[in-house]
Amino acid sequence: MTSRQFEDDEALPPEADYDNPFAHDPSVELTTTPLWREAGWGLDWVKLRWSPVFYGAGLPRGQQEPVLLIPGFMAGDALMLELHRWLKRMGYRSYLSNITWNNDCPDRTAKMLAQRALRIKQETGMPLRLIGHSLGGMLAKSLVQDHPSLFDRIITLGSPFRSMVKAHPAVVGIWDQLKRAQGGLIGRNLHASCGTGHCMCAFVRNMLDPKPRAQVAQFAVYSRHDGVAEWTSCIEEDERNNTEVQCTHIGMVFHPEVFRAIAQRLAQPLTGSRPATDGTPKRSKEEPDER
Repeated sequence: MTSRQFEDDEALPPEADYDNPFAHDPSVELTTTPLWREAGWGLDWVKLRWSPVFYGAGLPRGQQEPVLLIPGFMAGDALMLELHRWLKRMGYRSYLSNITWNNDCPDRTAKMLAQRALRIKQETGMPLRLIGHSLGGMLAKSLVQDHPSLFDRIITLGSPFRSMVKAHPAVVGIWDQLKRAQGGLIGRNLHASCGTGHCMCAFVRNMLDPKPRAQVAQFAVYSRHDGVAEWTSCIEEDERNNTEVQCTHIGMVFHPEVFRAIAQRLAQPLTGSRPATDGTPKRSKEEPDER
């Protein structure tokens, strides 16, 4: 046995894990994000109510374009209602996802959303704008790869799409508990491999091995103060398509600067397969925040 082999053996998991083939997954990365900051998400909502953005002051308006909102992990349409109502006031035809609690198999959820998107496009005659929060943004990314003709653009809010899972251990732990406690209301279609790199479903393949970029503009909103997802996994490769804000992960669906970025990205002219960049927000460079 070589020294290298000995080192590999030393790194093997405890025997207790041998019975679980999904216990160790390189696509699942734990990160020490400041989860405690999420307790302040209510302040993000208060800032919205005191901001001119809430009334649409100085922001571009829509022309009844359809927008589909997708909630994040363990959330539902109720959390998206503030954004939903605001988009309607801003001149868009906003649609909720019909998700009560986003804790089911992501692949099954993506298929349901594809059917809803198809019906909305048939109803409006226009390709959809997708806005997804957290896991909702990852679902949006998967939808665009499988059904690019249905969509005009997507905007992700704090979505760690650059890796399969890169989040706080508490969030990963909740997902694991859902798979153990399957029932009629929670995790009803989850399997042991769900949400891991071991699954071979279309959703996981789209996250780990994305198809060549479709003719759909893709924008990202991220925060270095995100207490759930690692911000470096929430950004597009082209920095012109990223917008940095200062808010919590939950607060992404309430913060005025997020709403401002959404209004600007929804109204941004698109040039071919690449979005125009004049007058649109940009993110700062991809270095750790030393402030």
